[in-house]
Amino acid sequence: MVFSTWNQERTIHKKGQESLYKYISGILKNKKCHLYQIGGIEDHIHIVTHVHPSIGLASLIKDIKLASSSWIKENHVFNYFNGWQDGYGAFTYSIKDKDRLIEYVKKQKEHHKIQTFREEFIELLKEHGIVHNEKYLL
Repeated sequence: MVFSTWNQERTIHKKGQESLYKYISGILKNKKCHLYQIGGIEDHIHIVTHVHPSIGLASLIKDIKLASSSWIKENHVFNYFNGWQDGYGAFTYSIKDKDRLIEYVKKQKEHHKIQTFREEFIELLKEHGIVHNEKYLL
């Protein structure tokens, strides 16, 4: 799963990232999902997880975004955070790719020194054969 802050604003500062990731980890645990890795940079996050069969993906992402947004605002974790983007990306991979995905998410800071979130997202869409319309991308 991958989603951005509202308008890809760089508001998820390093100081509060670990707290945010722990909070989201708790949401996933409560939904019986197994979290493998979570990470990102100031304008987006990636979540590598096993989604429990009883949970609908759209519902899970909605719950994560709503609860974490409220938590951020109530606890004043990121002062300029205006919420999450309306949409998201969710891609499936073989369990054989798990270690590669975990490493990819761990290396987000290095990765984004050379590629923007938008470029990364378009690359993910192409990798999965998803035809996209530019007007729906931020």
